[in-house]
Amino acid sequence: MNLKNRVQEMDELVKQGAMVNAVTKFFADLAATSDYRDVTTSDKRQMIEKMETFTGAIANVNGIQHHHTIVEGNVSASEFTFNFDMKDGSKIYWHEIIRRIWNDEGKVIKEEYFLA
Repeated sequence: MNLKNRVQEMDELVKQGAMVNAVTKFFADLAATSDYRDVTTSDKRQMIEKMETFTGAIANVNGIQHHHTIVEGNVSASEFTFNFDMKDGSKIYWHEIIRRIWNDEGKVIKEEYFLA
């Protein structure tokens, strides 16, 4: 298993806006997540539900830009900018780092989001 290839494949799905597919394909069943707003999930099912709710609330994708990715050992860090118009009329512009810890099977076991 080549982790750099797995990370690149996951980042490509995110860049395409296929966040639900990325979680479905790359998360371990007991993967945990946390973000800078103190929102957490404790397993893959919860994260899929979170991403389905989030992506379902997007009215327009103005852009998703992947800037850089670093892979060291079993940890990756990917930098993205997300620009969305939401169905409720709000706008989202996030520049963030997504840090992932991967297991030996090439699945994410921990994902954290940081404002860049």
